[in-house]
Amino acid sequence: VVVGDHDGVVMCFGMKKGEAVTVFKTLPGQKIARLELGGVLNTPQEKIFIAAGSEIRGFTKRGKQFLSFETNLTESIKAMHISGSDLFLSASYIYNHYCDCKDQHYYLSGDKINDVICLPVERVLRDVPGSDVMYEIEVPGPPTVLALHNGNGGDSGEDLLFGTSDGKLGLIQITTSKPINKWEIRNEKKRGGILCIDSFDIVGDGVKDLLVGRDDGMVEVYSFDNANEPVLRFDQTLSESVTSIQGGCVGKDGYDEIVVSTYSGWVTGLTTEPIHKESGPGEELKINQEMQNKISSLRSELEHLQYKVLQEREKYQQSSQSSKAKSAVPSFSVNDKFTLNKDDASYSLILEVQTAIDNVLIQSDVPIDLLDVDKNSAVVSFSSCDSESDVPIDLLDVDKNSAVVSFSSCDSESNDNFLLATYRCQANTTRLELKIRSIEGQYGTLQAYVTPRIQPKTCQVRQYLIKPLSLHQRTHFIDHDRPMNTLTLTGQFSFAELHSWVVFCLPEVPEKPPAGECVTFYFQNTFLDTQLESTYRKGEGVFKSDNISTISILKDVLSKEATKRKINLNILYEINEVSVKHTLKLIHPKLEYQLLLAKKVQLIDALKELQVHEGNTNFLIPEYRCILEEADHLQEEYKKQPAHLERLYGMITDLFIDKFKFKGTNVKTKVPLLLEILDSYDQNALIAFFDAA
Repeated sequence: VVVGDHDGVVMCFGMKKGEAVTVFKTLPGQKIARLELGGVLNTPQEKIFIAAGSEIRGFTKRGKQFLSFETNLTESIKAMHISGSDLFLSASYIYNHYCDCKDQHYYLSGDKINDVICLPVERVLRDVPGSDVMYEIEVPGPPTVLALHNGNGGDSGEDLLFGTSDGKLGLIQITTSKPINKWEIRNEKKRGGILCIDSFDIVGDGVKDLLVGRDDGMVEVYSFDNANEPVLRFDQTLSESVTSIQGGCVGKDGYDEIVVSTYSGWVTGLTTEPIHKESGPGEELKINQEMQNKISSLRSELEHLQYKVLQEREKYQQSSQSSKAKSAVPSFSVNDKFTLNKDDASYSLILEVQTAIDNVLIQSDVPIDLLDVDKNSAVVSFSSCDSESDVPIDLLDVDKNSAVVSFSSCDSESNDNFLLATYRCQANTTRLELKIRSIEGQYGTLQAYVTPRIQPKTCQVRQYLIKPLSLHQRTHFIDHDRPMNTLTLTGQFSFAELHSWVVFCLPEVPEKPPAGECVTFYFQNTFLDTQLESTYRKGEGVFKSDNISTISILKDVLSKEATKRKINLNILYEINEVSVKHTLKLIHPKLEYQLLLAKKVQLIDALKELQVHEGNTNFLIPEYRCILEEADHLQEEYKKQPAHLERLYGMITDLFIDKFKFKGTNVKTKVPLLLEILDSYDQNALIAFFDAA
């Protein structure tokens, strides 16, 4: 087994009598971003290739270095694929193809590249220019990892597996003319994003199974049925994100294993060897002796590690207390991810540390909701953000104090705290997952202060931007038949300037301006299913949406950004009255469902009292009996979606205000009347109110 780590060390080990035996280990260096096996085509792939920074290095299986290739890429290598003498590399935006370390093809991507792979060249013969895009494929979520089906592209050599950051898995056939979607697994159980995929026959039925590792520590094994559809056979939860997964025979002859590496540096094997063996009296004694030896070996290894930790801790304490000691703040790395989930229009914030987390403080200067996460065992407490409760104090000078003090503005308008929450983690928690829902039009910064259980106490701050149109997600296609409102901006601004404003407003837009003079992006609102089309070039930007509020937010934010840069904007807008009714119809099923859910939850306590008083539920109508039967489920669902109804009310109110704002009319005085109509909701009455106001 060969492993590459963040310290730049390549380590190769084998297993003998249950013990890991090192074959070779290199010296530390730059962080290893990728490790692949390669060799001559159609022979065992036994050469080790690693990517670190912009360099590729190669080692034999005995640890002798035979290759050092400096690619001179301007960005660090993120992904790599080896096929014979062909080397395929990608950085954040650059793709390069080398053959025998000579540059062959180059492609600059408009979007961030997450992975790169090549169909097997010995099976798929094509004459395609290596720097041209044949076609683009839309998949159900942001793809994070690619793999060849069965390790060789399947029967056709064209089958490609993909995993997405929101936990979906799929198979696509890449033909010369068009892609063919073969199957797709939705993430019904709301598990983590997919980080790694491998194909290996772990079940032993002669058909390769699909091994999947997720960022929430879940390891899954999928087998294929008679129709070649994947079926989940096994799963196992680990405490950290799974960074790599492989199938093979490692620990004991005759028993295959799934070998996984996790974020903090563990390498773990999941074996097919039976835990409880059927045996006679003599064999049972032998098995017990083997187990005793293994336990004894593990105990002595643990004692040795504890002693080593104690020594290092004493050494560290002495060096930090020495008068010559420099500031000894321990360093630690945080693996974080802030992604939008299309299914429930919420953001997942995942924080992972290589040591146990003590607590995490969440602070936001914009209104957000924290949603419940089932697998989160941390205890959360909320602090008051009321500025009126702050007490003014004076700091007086102290003569013998040589520290330099600086003061920050406490102007409540510029330093609003809308949320302060502390998550106190249980012992040995290295990963924390939070769910957050934002409000479109309210934008600012979310900050996470991560404090691990190390001495002396130290903390790292991570910042995440809540964008003005934070619930919008990139898509490849939109429905052009919808009633659209149009916002047109013209002025003396460059293509790059307008692109930077779009990046500021919307998620999933590449930081760098795309190649060419003009670009079009499509977006979908994950909460309401409304859409947005943005087309812009130097001096002109056109934005179309079926939701007036989206156009209103863009108009306000883009005007503010242009004013900051002292750029005059000419703003034109065309409002389609039909779009208002269209948006209300999109909101209707969500609002109706939430009102019904709230009504059912309100009835539960009263119905339970009646049940206790009467001794049974036979006297209740079927609808009320059903509410009692589903009481736990209803309360759980209601608890998971706090302020959901208020959000929908807020969106309808904004739509009402924005509709008339574009006509130059202020209707804020009519909002109480609108809320009354919403409390006794009827879709036709609401539409009539919008038309009559």
